[in-house]
Amino acid sequence: MTVETSVSLQLTDAEATTAFGRQLAGVLRAGDLVILTGDLGAGKTTLTQGIGDGLGVRGRVASPTFIIAREHQPVGAGPGLIHVDAYRLTSIAEVDALDLDSSLEESVTVVEWGAGLVEGLAQDRLEIHLERPRGGTAAEAGEDQPRRVQLRPVGQRWTGVDLGALAPHA
Repeated sequence: MTVETSVSLQLTDAEATTAFGRQLAGVLRAGDLVILTGDLGAGKTTLTQGIGDGLGVRGRVASPTFIIAREHQPVGAGPGLIHVDAYRLTSIAEVDALDLDSSLEESVTVVEWGAGLVEGLAQDRLEIHLERPRGGTAAEAGEDQPRRVQLRPVGQRWTGVDLGALAPHA
């Protein structure tokens, strides 16, 4: 299994996070597994909304916390989006019960809180960690704070994909 060099990005706010998701969708293809980690409010769902927008899928992409998984069909010929929130899942058996591998090949699958649970679904995956600072004067003033994003591609699928090119330009 090949592990590529990880890429770090800084996103200024929620809008930039959504825009980054749209750009990321441009390199994603059917069969890709994206695992998102980060604290509550770090931007996992915001990023997924951008991915859904970039893929051109039907329906509003919202956090599937209570229904666990939501499928968004493509509007055109591109891949659909499977959006999973694994926050409430406690075992690999619960992940298996979702039967995600049955639709993995025809969709982009994005799993929030999936670290340690879904890596076995695919040898190739993109792991994304989002970090949003807490506290400080900006948070106290109700301002959106920047996010640090770490992308870690795993497997042959990501060989030659320039994830650094997705960095927002000032």
